[in-house]
Amino acid sequence: MSTIRLLLADDQALVRGALAALLDLEPDLDVVAQVGRGDEVLAAARAARCDVALLDVEMPGEDGIAAAASLAAGYPRCRSLIVTTFGRPGYLRRALDAGASGFVVKDTPADQLADAVRRVHAGLRVIDPDLAVASLTVGDSPLTERERDVLLAAASGGTVADVARATHLSEGTVRNYLSSAIGKTGARTRAEAARLAQEHGWL
Repeated sequence: MSTIRLLLADDQALVRGALAALLDLEPDLDVVAQVGRGDEVLAAARAARCDVALLDVEMPGEDGIAAAASLAAGYPRCRSLIVTTFGRPGYLRRALDAGASGFVVKDTPADQLADAVRRVHAGLRVIDPDLAVASLTVGDSPLTERERDVLLAAASGGTVADVARATHLSEGTVRNYLSSAIGKTGARTRAEAARLAQEHGWL
């Protein structure tokens, strides 16, 4: 039986350890690399000759969706499976667009997670069924790339001037993008627009 070599990427060491312990119980799965930052994924996967990378979404350095894109471009023999607490429909769409082969939530039972790894390794696509339905219901993000950038910068609560500095745009342009994003999300304020966009996984 050939062994599937795995990389685990999660910024919480406890979660990584628990996942490693569960997956190492499977005779055909071997956790050969672990990292706590998204920007370490590509180098670690190459160095350990990994077959499948299990990626959390929210990590320092680079999020899991960006790490999946890096793997798809720089080391395509290693397939990526997003394993996250944040089952947001927009994340699913963005992850698949970035080249991820699968998307499951962290409370997936261990045997189902192991099966998901095997299916991704075999070239199949694995998607949490509840999330797939939610993704179809919510639809694609209505935000443009610029609106997303501005809303992301505004989410921390800074002034329009702060957002303008962070995004290298004029204050008038920032106001226009924020106004458009508020309209598209159906929100009343930019804080509500940012919250709604985050809940849908559009940011």
